[in-house]
Amino acid sequence: MTITAGKKKEKLDRLAELAARDDERGVSLWQEAFRRLRRNPAAIIGAVILAIFVLVALIGPFLVPYSPTDTIGIREGLIRPGLIPGADGDHWLGYDHQGRDEFSRLIVGARQTLLVGVVSTLIGLAVGAVIGGVAGAAAGLGGRWGRAIDNVLMRVIDMMLALPSLLLAVSIAALLGASLTTVMIAVGVVSVPVFARLLRGSMISQSNSDYVLAATSLGVKKPKIALSHVVPNSLAPVIVQATLTLATAIIEAAALSFLGLGNPDTAVPEWGVMLADAQQYLGVRPGLAIYPAVAIIITALGFTLLGEAMREALDPKLRK
Repeated sequence: MTITAGKKKEKLDRLAELAARDDERGVSLWQEAFRRLRRNPAAIIGAVILAIFVLVALIGPFLVPYSPTDTIGIREGLIRPGLIPGADGDHWLGYDHQGRDEFSRLIVGARQTLLVGVVSTLIGLAVGAVIGGVAGAAAGLGGRWGRAIDNVLMRVIDMMLALPSLLLAVSIAALLGASLTTVMIAVGVVSVPVFARLLRGSMISQSNSDYVLAATSLGVKKPKIALSHVVPNSLAPVIVQATLTLATAIIEAAALSFLGLGNPDTAVPEWGVMLADAQQYLGVRPGLAIYPAVAIIITALGFTLLGEAMREALDPKLRK
């Protein structure tokens, strides 16, 4: 018995050593991906755009020349029916329809847009990872009952995928009522199926790996295998998808705000709300719609460029 226990301990130590080597290879994989990203012009452009966006969102509100709620133009009698002044030396982007400084509102609105994009993505990632992780572990390691659990969870995900994402988001937002929190929840729920199916597929693929077979043969419990080895080795595509989802989250949040399902307090600057408010004044000041629209497009482009570059760097099939 002592000899058998000693051999088993030796095998477990050997397995731990192999797992450590796998971890080292995992680190090397990310290091190699980072080196590829540094040589990828698209990744550099995306990273620069996102760095500027995050910097503006974090410190911009403290540096704006005017309060985003101060109706300067009305107080000074500059706003009249059919007339909204454009840019001048003091107001770089002019005024909005209520006489507020457009540049200050655009800068302050970056924080709300970043908040909506990050929180909604985290909601989708968290819920999708739980569903996908349970389904992937059940399908890959759970046997017959596990496959049954996987089938139930995936049918729910398939029903969510069957609905157009914007229609699903609008339905959720309409049920919950117009608010910034509603937009975050609606956009987050829409991204749940993507994360769930991606993590599930990656875990099922990892479940057929040699290290899983070795751990199973040594008596390691399947929940421990799933949490300690399969899940960490399955996260790379999920992280890449999270970067790409941030771009779509910003666009979908802007769409909900444009449809009147966002924050009802228009005094709080947010790019989607600013875009919606500008529709009535396109003939007078088209710039009121152009400025937030360009900001949304450039920010989404930054996330997309960086996400696609990360996917290419981490996926051997897509490496050039």
